[in-house]
Amino acid sequence: MKPTLIVMVKEPRPGRVKTRLARDIGTVAAKWWFHHQSARLLRRLRDPRWHLVLAVSPDRAATASRVWPADLLRLPQGGGTLGDRMARMMRAAAPGAVCVIGADIPGITRPAIWRAFRALGPADAVFGPAEDGGYWLVGIRNAAQVPATLFDGVRWSTEHALADTIASIPDRRTAQIDSLVDVDTVADLRRADPSQPRALDH
Repeated sequence: MKPTLIVMVKEPRPGRVKTRLARDIGTVAAKWWFHHQSARLLRRLRDPRWHLVLAVSPDRAATASRVWPADLLRLPQGGGTLGDRMARMMRAAAPGAVCVIGADIPGITRPAIWRAFRALGPADAVFGPAEDGGYWLVGIRNAAQVPATLFDGVRWSTEHALADTIASIPDRRTAQIDSLVDVDTVADLRRADPSQPRALDH
């Protein structure tokens, strides 16, 4: 059976996406960047080896928004912490391997995603570390067996997020793949996506 790749994505509206980046380049520029970054990512990640699913926020965007391709399945993220929402999306996937990623990492490639799924043979969980101590990908070998403790006690948006998440499943074998840059600031953007116009660098 095919694995499932879930992309956590917000409807791109000024002031609602990439708020830390917006402090550097403005809300409209941050919205523009996120809109085009997420669109490029979705085009790049279409692959017959996995099912591509969108986990969208706000919930109403699952049916009302025209931002994303109409052929992709959309699921509302629902409420709670980031961990609550990711676990909910994992459990909603078809049985089999499931990985969750964010939409704001320019370096994500199809080969990296496939490495993550392949790691979920020997490993129970897989992570794609981010350089800031967080992670851009988390995966579980079977969506029907997401650990109840997964994401418990995670200090989100800190350098401890990856270590905390691994600690939340101490009895599971874990693997790690490529380390990438998570874009939160204009400095991150310059490192992760040098093709962006210098006009963004205020």
